[in-house]
Amino acid sequence: MTEIAPERVNGHADPAVSLLKFAPDPALQDGPAETIIDVIENAEPRPVDDPKAAAEAGTWLAEKQAYLAEAPPVIPTFLRNAAQFVDATRWTVSYYAHVTAFHTVRGPVYLARLLLRAPRGAGRLIVRWGKWVADTEARPVEAKAAVTADIEAWLALSREHSRRVRPRRIASLAVAASTSITTLISSVLVPGWTLIGAVSAAALVGVAGKKGDKPLITRYVATNVLRRLDSTEVFEALAAIGIEGKRGKRGVEFAAEVMRDGPGWRAEVDLPPGIEATAVLEKRAALAAAMRRPISTVWPEGDRSAHPGRLVLWVAQRDPAKAARKLWPLMKDGQADVYEPLPYGFDPRGNLVEITLMYSNLLVGGIPGSGKTSCALAIVLGVALDPTAELWIYELKGSGDLDSVKPICHRYVSGDEDEDLEAGLAGMRSGIAEYQRRAKFIKSLPASEVPEGRKVTRALAEKYPEQDLGPRVIVIDEVQELFTHADYKDEAAALATRLIKKARAYGIILILLTQNPDAPSLPTSVSSSVGTRLCLAVMDWRANNNVLGTSAYERGLRATDISIDEQGTGILARGREGTTVRAAFIKQTEAEDIAKRALALRTAAGTLSGQSVGAAVEEQDVETIVDHLRAVWPDGIDSVHSHRLVEALAAYRADLYRPWTEMDTAGSSTALSNALKPFRVATRQLTIRECCGGAKGLRYADLPTVEDGE
Repeated sequence: MTEIAPERVNGHADPAVSLLKFAPDPALQDGPAETIIDVIENAEPRPVDDPKAAAEAGTWLAEKQAYLAEAPPVIPTFLRNAAQFVDATRWTVSYYAHVTAFHTVRGPVYLARLLLRAPRGAGRLIVRWGKWVADTEARPVEAKAAVTADIEAWLALSREHSRRVRPRRIASLAVAASTSITTLISSVLVPGWTLIGAVSAAALVGVAGKKGDKPLITRYVATNVLRRLDSTEVFEALAAIGIEGKRGKRGVEFAAEVMRDGPGWRAEVDLPPGIEATAVLEKRAALAAAMRRPISTVWPEGDRSAHPGRLVLWVAQRDPAKAARKLWPLMKDGQADVYEPLPYGFDPRGNLVEITLMYSNLLVGGIPGSGKTSCALAIVLGVALDPTAELWIYELKGSGDLDSVKPICHRYVSGDEDEDLEAGLAGMRSGIAEYQRRAKFIKSLPASEVPEGRKVTRALAEKYPEQDLGPRVIVIDEVQELFTHADYKDEAAALATRLIKKARAYGIILILLTQNPDAPSLPTSVSSSVGTRLCLAVMDWRANNNVLGTSAYERGLRATDISIDEQGTGILARGREGTTVRAAFIKQTEAEDIAKRALALRTAAGTLSGQSVGAAVEEQDVETIVDHLRAVWPDGIDSVHSHRLVEALAAYRADLYRPWTEMDTAGSSTALSNALKPFRVATRQLTIRECCGGAKGLRYADLPTVEDGE
């Protein structure tokens, strides 16, 4: 085969480096292969990007479409949103009405100050008037002409001076005479009006008697209103925490101008290449210190919709911790819908934050005093205002913080005794029984009636009212009492995990609240399965991640930065993204009024049930020994001896299986075998060397498979 080298290689007639590899000579195959590269000195560098390349077809249109996608709205948001426009108008009117009333009330004080300054003002005006009449401004010029013996200039200035001063003296005498006569006559004829005129004139004269260091008007100095944010402050603060470009490299750049955003300012910054926004989130406290602002006013966050290095810095004009309370939207009137997001609280900008409960579950954790009760009230009262939702509340602290909604609850338990904990377990068992009942019904429906998937919807609940498919919300406050109890912890963890994983599609919602979010108090199977999480102030990153999920701290979701004084403030997360939110504060008296409205709604709708109508609540337990075996079965083990399973069952459900442990090994094995016969599960002789040799036992594969609705 003959190789012919091309005349030009990549557009070069004489390439600097030979890019052709020729077939090796068969005669030389015995030795090692050798590649020879010829390098030509002083070769011109070849540009990688072709500067003459024309734009591809459609590039202009694509650029304009990209611009339009990111273009700001033509009409500002507060004009397009009627609620925001009304709110802004109301606050503007309120502001100027307040200012007017403030100074009107202090009018007598201002008048007294003017009258006290009137003598000084009168003196200043008389001196100024005398200088004007005497034309003292021309004196230095006349004196200079006299010193220089310029007779003609002096005579001209003297004549000009006389021409200007004479009319001023006459006018002054006329004004003084007429004012005196008018005052004398009016004091006799209309003494009241004369007095008012004299006081008014003295007040006007007092304006001239002001002092520079003592203003007339009383001013309110807002100590918690901060200075305006500017680019210099952002640059210097980021540099102070080590976020700046290297010498000769691109540094911090602004993606948009610093703009007003609600009750504060917003700055969008592109960090230096290779630096993610989480690097700033990790140093929020240091950033606030560099800006010399309260940490509660500095809120950095990433904008992954742009790129990981885009930082959005929002700085409040007023410290949110000292701002006036914003009312919960449903405080005075309105009705909620659990199938839709419920109003919960407000973010640092003052925007309403809603929380979605349907088809999800909620975990709330924080140290004592972090405002867990405020969060619970905002959530529970929202559910209460939906007359179709059924509330099951287990308040295991016994403080009565949620007593306001007791009259409308299907089941309400408050206490920290064992019987109260057992009631909480029974409530979760009943929830499992209910989701299994609903699952069977949903499974029987044709696909045309469940176009969104086999789950409970508002349309299904209204179409089949006899099936009672409304949302059931189970709230367990201080759930760590269950998860750390020696006798109940295993069953509680298994029941909660099963509800979280399987019941949400059927309208069974589990809400867990704890003030001790450590590993023993919050089983991994529970914390890793919850869809919606709210972490209030916590002490360390472990508790933070137990509530918000693995690596949440590293992603910048840090409730450790929240002060214990910011009660009700936490990070609300669903998935990997989270936002800082403060629960709407609702007083106990206000909660009672809201609960009365909820009671009226449910009475009118005819949806009161259970304890709210004086009926005894029968908490169903449809779990079988097969369910219990699945719950206690060791992970990764295929076969277990019967007496070991009995020991685990007794620890899991002491009320059912503890008597079996009082038997001998053969008796307990026989009891287990008899209990399994109705399910067609048989024990068999098993040899397990790691345990105790040969004995009766069970294989996990022999247990019936699990299906929703069974």
